[in-house]
Amino acid sequence: MSFFYHEYISQEQLDGFDKYKYSAIDTNPLSVYVLHPFWDVVVKILPKWIAPNLLTLSGFLLLVLNYILLAYYDFEFFASSPHQKHIPGWVWVVAGTLNFLAYTLDGVDGKQARRTGSSSPLGELFDHGLDSWACLFFASTVYSIFGRGATGVEVVTMHFLFWLVLFSFILSHWEKYNTGVLFLPWGYDISQVTVSIVYFVTAMVGVESWYKPLPFGFGYRELFIGMLTCGTLVMTLPMSLYNVYRAYCSHTLKQSSLLQGLLPLFTPILLFVLCYLWGVRARGTILEVQPRLFYWLVGTYFSNITCKLIVCQMSCTRCQAFNWLLVPLIATVLAVCNGFVGEYEVQLLFALTTFVTLAHIHYGVCVVRQLCLHFRVRAFSLKKMNSE
Repeated sequence: MSFFYHEYISQEQLDGFDKYKYSAIDTNPLSVYVLHPFWDVVVKILPKWIAPNLLTLSGFLLLVLNYILLAYYDFEFFASSPHQKHIPGWVWVVAGTLNFLAYTLDGVDGKQARRTGSSSPLGELFDHGLDSWACLFFASTVYSIFGRGATGVEVVTMHFLFWLVLFSFILSHWEKYNTGVLFLPWGYDISQVTVSIVYFVTAMVGVESWYKPLPFGFGYRELFIGMLTCGTLVMTLPMSLYNVYRAYCSHTLKQSSLLQGLLPLFTPILLFVLCYLWGVRARGTILEVQPRLFYWLVGTYFSNITCKLIVCQMSCTRCQAFNWLLVPLIATVLAVCNGFVGEYEVQLLFALTTFVTLAHIHYGVCVVRQLCLHFRVRAFSLKKMNSE
């Protein structure tokens, strides 16, 4: 299928991938003393013929399955509101199980790669690329715990909370783009374990338990918002800035100027502004009418932007200042804000989301194929191409 042989990666980037060496630091006590020992046990159970990328893809698909399951029972995020038909308890058990399994597979894929001697830049890019898209499925699924309405989180508030999740993710890769080291954020492991537990607890006590007030007039909803906000703005952001500052002081920064260092943030900020103008400030109520579809559009756009940043980061090449996939979004936002769309706004959102999703899948498949050909490896098999 020549359609999937488009070369998105330049020769300069391929040359950069040849020189790439993985560098990461994980200081989270939960990860170091609990999760890694657990993953070390799990990976020994796995057959050595299983390719690491197959584990990565399987974990991602479990999150997608979780998303589909919750979307079936709670498409508009009203199911957890009072006087609504709530999500069955067994669904929360499945959700907790799938989330934990997906997280476990994400934790052992790298260990399986080292165990089988199949570590490669392709594996890291594949892993982090799918993780960037998984932010969409993870956040949307978590939203169903509280939902919208009087006892829940309004869709506009959730839109900003979703952006905090996305910002935390891309911040780590912006940090690596500037320092050459991936400092793994503490919030990721803590959130994954916590959410899995919350799913199981919800199955036992029901969503009504999250309506109950906490001391000092706070509720679990406010606790959820506060933890997510503080985790990003008080922990993740300051630590990222500090790590970049340390690299600057030690003269190990990868970028030669402030402009080049900040360049990867331009397109995500532009995406945020465009989505804010359409979803929050525009004349219509598209975020109220189709929140799930709007979140999908935002998450898919974000994943495409992040994947291109990761390519530049791993290949030590300059990040693009603008992602051309944003052009149809810019045109759409201008049309909506000027009243040219009218009653066809939902149809336009659906069409744009479909286009961006297919474009992102095309980008991902082509990049994987291109790197497989370059490194003479197979994406989901340990057999080398030249071994035939």
